[in-house]
Amino acid sequence: MRENEMIEKEDIFSKVLRAGRRTYFFDVRATKADDYYITITESKKFTEEDGSFHFKKHKIYLYKEDFAAFREILDEMVDFVLDQKGEEVISERHQKDFKRENYTETTDDEMKSSESFTNIDFDDI
Repeated sequence: MRENEMIEKEDIFSKVLRAGRRTYFFDVRATKADDYYITITESKKFTEEDGSFHFKKHKIYLYKEDFAAFREILDEMVDFVLDQKGEEVISERHQKDFKRENYTETTDDEMKSSESFTNIDFDDI
């Protein structure tokens, strides 16, 4: 019975955020002294060439004494990003018609004839 009580206590409150290959788990847990803390777990799914997959997980433990400072810095960082770049997602992955500024595509012939590269003989190293 004692083991079941510990398992029940561990899952006090949870939320899940699925974001593409990533899943974020937000969990409220209890310390041995029965105080609460938060864990934030990022889980990424990786698929192997044979079709099998595995997950890599990273976890942050956040204790009550750090909540205020953590929230303040997180709010500041979020506000900065949104003020600077807005809420629109700007990336090649999210926008198929995305074009990088100052980006020009180079053809194979241009690469072969380019004199900007230096030939290196590995015997020189």
